[in-house]
Amino acid sequence: MSAHNTQTVLDGAPAQPQMATTRDRVAGFAAGVASGATKLLVGHPFDTVKIRCQVEGGHGRFKGPLDCLVNTVRQEGPRALYKGASIPLVGWAVMDAIQLGSLSNYRLLLQGGNKAHKLSHFEHGIAGLCAGWTVALVATPVEIIKMRLQVQYASGAERKYRGPIDVARHLTRQYGALGIWHGLAATMSQRSFFFFLWGSYDVYSEWLRSLRVVPSFPYLAKAGSPEEVEGRPLSEKLINFIAGGLGANTFWCLCYPVDVAKNRFMTQGDENPIPFRKMFKHVYRTEGLYGFVRGFVPTFIRAFPTNASAIFVWESTMRLIKSESRQ
Repeated sequence: MSAHNTQTVLDGAPAQPQMATTRDRVAGFAAGVASGATKLLVGHPFDTVKIRCQVEGGHGRFKGPLDCLVNTVRQEGPRALYKGASIPLVGWAVMDAIQLGSLSNYRLLLQGGNKAHKLSHFEHGIAGLCAGWTVALVATPVEIIKMRLQVQYASGAERKYRGPIDVARHLTRQYGALGIWHGLAATMSQRSFFFFLWGSYDVYSEWLRSLRVVPSFPYLAKAGSPEEVEGRPLSEKLINFIAGGLGANTFWCLCYPVDVAKNRFMTQGDENPIPFRKMFKHVYRTEGLYGFVRGFVPTFIRAFPTNASAIFVWESTMRLIKSESRQ
């Protein structure tokens, strides 16, 4: 369903109930596939730089994100930026289908099945939290396989892993039948911050809907102010794009230290691994506070265009599936 869930009021009376249909319940899953494909195309090169900075930056391999980008392309070619992309190609489509489909249904659950009922910012955050925990079940295998391939620098016969299947086989041998879910608790901890992603997305969306485009500088005015008499509202698609990017930046600013610890835990060697709960102490002891922000710049830069595009595609596809006409 559309994120804003605005409640129509006519002549002071609450809107008539709009009960969710089967199409409403499945639309989020279908639209999530398009969102996941968009994330891969726009975001994977940034993700490769981020992961390499997080995992290898403390070992002196790279001076910073730009150095990581230049050296990766120079030594391994531009295609190296899409290392490990075969798993996310399917994985992100599946993950976004599950994340956004479950998000839509958790919202409907909180609305009691009535689409006309307006959720609070907090309730949007709760729906996001539940969606984050749900998608962690799929995200864990995808991410651990992807990241282990991304931090593999050797080529040819020197490679530890020949591809995604080989990584999965290794994890299963090392940790048992559920080896590809090694790090599930860490992933759920990081995905808990989806509360802030989707809660802030609703805050930003509401704020953007209160603005009007006006002909004079600064070209935006608050609804109801004298300056906006002849103003027009922002288009819903533009609101989705901007709010999606801002929500993603909010999410990463808050969860980044947890993301660093998660990724270090999931990519470390399998001999005497450090438990996730002790990884925070290990990072601080070996690198100080700076260890928790390694790779933050490419992550922050990547977050806006990747998630703004993905959420824009998701919301637009949702409207198309449900045949909603908006500005």
